[in-house]
Amino acid sequence: MDALIEPLIRSPRLPRLLDQLRSYAAEEAARRQRFYDEMREDRKMEFINGEVVVQSPARARHIEVTGRLLRLLAAFTAVHRAGRVFSEKALVCLTRNDYEPDIAFFGPEKAAGITPDQMKFPAPDLVVEVLSPTTEHIDRGVKLEDYAAHGVAEYWIIDSDAEVIEQYLNDSSGNYRLVGRRGEGDVGATVIPGFTIPVRSVFEEDENLRVLREIVG
Repeated sequence: MDALIEPLIRSPRLPRLLDQLRSYAAEEAARRQRFYDEMREDRKMEFINGEVVVQSPARARHIEVTGRLLRLLAAFTAVHRAGRVFSEKALVCLTRNDYEPDIAFFGPEKAAGITPDQMKFPAPDLVVEVLSPTTEHIDRGVKLEDYAAHGVAEYWIIDSDAEVIEQYLNDSSGNYRLVGRRGEGDVGATVIPGFTIPVRSVFEEDENLRVLREIVG
């Protein structure tokens, strides 16, 4: 039994607590629908634990790091028909929360079900978040827990200031295990067979272009 649920079950206040939870859930569902109705293409907005979170504009370093990895992933998946990859504006809708990851990769099975007009996406196979000062607590907190709970097999957190990539894999209990924190050497996505790149190709433009040429042949 979940450790959070057990004390509630044993509490004599359980019926009242259930009523309060139902009321809150209904109010949150209404706020979430308003979020869907008011979403704008020109703003990065997420719905997290009942609140709309509007992200601040990103720094140049953040944009460039995201773009370099996206470039390599997109090229590799296209050449090898390995799935589909999206950046930022793909709204990932989980049980309670809605996120716009910096990068979301869907393997062949999930990619086959994505339609041209689709605006809401299921849990990806790989999520990448590039840290920023205003979102680090979210990326390392609720997102890490939520992605793992919804079966996202692999999660990368990129620290563009320290120039390191943290790689997390989902274990059998639905939790992430940190398997590497790399600033040098290679990193490979376990959910994308054959996709292994030098870590520096995410942080250095010349190295990124060299690897891109290798991918496209």
